[in-house]
Amino acid sequence: MSDNLSDNLSGNLSGNLFDLSGKVALITGGNSGIGLGFAEGVAKQGADVCLWGTNGEKNSAAVELLGKLGTKVHGIQCDVSDEAAVAQAFAETLEVFGRVDACFANAGVARSGRFEEFSSADWRHVLDVNLDGLFYTLRSAAKHMKQRSEAGDPGGRLIGTSSLGALMGMARVEAYGASKGAVISMMQALAVEYARHGVTANSILPGHIKTAMTENNYANEKFANAILPRIPAGRWGDRADFEGIAAYLMSDASRYHTGDSFLIDGGFFLF
Repeated sequence: MSDNLSDNLSGNLSGNLFDLSGKVALITGGNSGIGLGFAEGVAKQGADVCLWGTNGEKNSAAVELLGKLGTKVHGIQCDVSDEAAVAQAFAETLEVFGRVDACFANAGVARSGRFEEFSSADWRHVLDVNLDGLFYTLRSAAKHMKQRSEAGDPGGRLIGTSSLGALMGMARVEAYGASKGAVISMMQALAVEYARHGVTANSILPGHIKTAMTENNYANEKFANAILPRIPAGRWGDRADFEGIAAYLMSDASRYHTGDSFLIDGGFFLF
């Protein structure tokens, strides 16, 4: 490690451990659900936020909501499964903000069905978004952060959204589980490769969280009666439960915390 990098990464933390003023977060799938929770968490600590999402109307609504917190917010319509679209969106992000200090690769989809009847098209769609999209996004962010480090400005945060489904067998969502298990392995490898540049890489594993993607499941009385009693916290999670972990992982307080997997499930996995 160069003396310059050591100097930049050493020393005491500031009095406000979670102050994100002057920093920029990029959040894919950031216009609703868990991604919006990430965005609210970092914006409340002063970070500027760039949201990527496929739905332009939802992007605009999220930008308006976050703008009330007093930081700079910008939305970009982007399908992360499209490699060229990701490259273009990242270039626009840098044009608007000048830098990216934290990249939350959060965009994801799910398809369910009996495994023996599951179509190749559905399998491919899930992996295109959840795994390839994560790769395209984090590749752009890692390259940017490495270039900054080599120019004397080390540091950065790479965060991938995995799932409880990466740890537990969940019937009829094998494609989803496979994609989310891969996220953990990728983030661990990135933690090792980019540590020399002051970049950390971690996974977040949501449990049973009430979002637009899951609301049909939780509205199913049979499903709810089978799952909810097994959550020690006694409730479904919601986007507010992800504000704190986003602020922590983006902040200087987590600068030596890398390669980890944060399970946020109200105790479900333990019970």
